[in-house]
Amino acid sequence: MNRNEAQDVQAVRELKVAHDKVLAEVGKVIVGQNEVIETLVISILANGHCLLVGVPGLAKTLLVSTLARVLDLEFSRIQFTPDLMPSDITGTDVLETSGETGQRSFRFIKGPVFANVVLADEINRTPPKTQAALLQAMQEREVTAGGNTYALTPPFYVLATQNPIEQEGTYPLPEAQLDRFMFNVFVDYPSFGEETRIVEETTSAYHADLERVLAGEEIIRLQELVRRVPVSEDLVSYAVRLVRASRPKSDDAPSFIKDWVSWGAGPRASQFLILGAKTRAILDGRYTPVVDDVRAVARPALRHRIVTNFNAEAEGVDPVDIVDRLVEHVQPAETVSS
Repeated sequence: MNRNEAQDVQAVRELKVAHDKVLAEVGKVIVGQNEVIETLVISILANGHCLLVGVPGLAKTLLVSTLARVLDLEFSRIQFTPDLMPSDITGTDVLETSGETGQRSFRFIKGPVFANVVLADEINRTPPKTQAALLQAMQEREVTAGGNTYALTPPFYVLATQNPIEQEGTYPLPEAQLDRFMFNVFVDYPSFGEETRIVEETTSAYHADLERVLAGEEIIRLQELVRRVPVSEDLVSYAVRLVRASRPKSDDAPSFIKDWVSWGAGPRASQFLILGAKTRAILDGRYTPVVDDVRAVARPALRHRIVTNFNAEAEGVDPVDIVDRLVEHVQPAETVSS
């Protein structure tokens, strides 16, 4: 083992400790939701964005702001409303007059998107024109305004929330924007015990004293570590076959995909499956991912990339059902060959 490899091994060990500490710190504020928190941490270390879907009152906003505090990152919240303009997100040029020379010039005032963690609260409540203002920031990590391009300071994440039940006055996210989210995470109701604890803590004088665990520079270093994690050709092949099987016009598509799906997942899904699997492995203290890691991130990585048709709706089949059937149908290479 050379020096660089030894450093990476040590970094994985340190990350495992930091990961456990992050979960413990967030747990001081957020009761339960362990799987949601785990998925958010995976997306952050994989340098991906995340869409949180759940009914109001499940602490989605509190979870994002708490995670930003624990990770010592600059946090910005944008409340999406029907009258929100693109410049309210990206920023705008302001005309100023110099007190000394009297000359006028434009100065760019940065918008709330210039932060490390941007919470796009109820992102589907604003028109497509404003939603599109996030597209360049999410993909290129930069903003263009007034003919000038401004780079966003890494690490940069968009963590958006969406209410799945109230559709009046909302604008469904276009597929192009949905595809830019690494994960789509469903936030469910707490269990009886968790809800009891939530009520006890939120109606008392309890105040959580949070400790910062990771800073921006450390997160960037860990993102680079994720990219260096080795992955077998068989595992890459499995992830690609899983995604290709979701496309109804593909030769690899099973019959239920042809019956229920209009459009399947694109190549970005395969990339996120592998990145998510790599990150999950090293968070668990392992140095390379396995098939179970890909399967574990399949739901959040694929559910928003599969467009169902009328047949699926008529039969009560949703994208999660389809993803689960795909995971059962597509077997890894060693299973096929044995």
